[in-house]
Amino acid sequence: MKRKLFYSMIFTLLLAGSIPARAQCSICTRTAQQLGERPAKALNKGIVYLAITPLAIFGLIGYRWWRSEKENNWPDSSQQNGTN
Repeated sequence: MKRKLFYSMIFTLLLAGSIPARAQCSICTRTAQQLGERPAKALNKGIVYLAITPLAIFGLIGYRWWRSEKENNWPDSSQQNGTN
C-alpha cells in the first residue's frame, strides 16, 4: 500500500512540474502560425487532449496484461518450498 502511495505521489509531482508540451507536427505548426497566438495554444491543448485517450487505453491494456502474466506465470511460495 505504501508503495502505491509513493508511486502515485511521484507521478503527481512529475505531472505537476512538467514542461508545457508543444504537440504539433510540421503541418499543424504552419496552420497555427497562420491562426495567431491564442488559437495556436488552443490547437496545442486539443492535440494533447486527443492523444491522452489512446495512451491511457494502451496503458490500461498493458497493465492488465502484465498483471495477468504475473499471476499466471510466476511460481507461488508453496511451489518454491517444495510443499504441496
